[in-house]
Amino acid sequence: MSETCPHLEYREEGDGRSFEVARAFCTATGSFVQPMRADVCNARHGLDPTTDCEFYVEPDGETGDGSDGNADEGEGGNR
Repeated sequence: MSETCPHLEYREEGDGRSFEVARAFCTATGSFVQPMRADVCNARHGLDPTTDCEFYVEPDGETGDGSDGNADEGEGGNR
């Protein structure tokens, strides 16, 4: 199981706003994510980003198409 998703960042600014507490940002989707999604990214509660996230892209680019950093639907462990 992955320890954390390499596509997760915590940012104190974004979308033209600043936040008192850093928020989870997914670089694979280019968007801020809800805390429950960050639980997947951080491998909490037995979750694994490589198998439980529909947006996960291999960090070395092997599974994504590389055009925009997003995984194609069906990749990243969709069941």
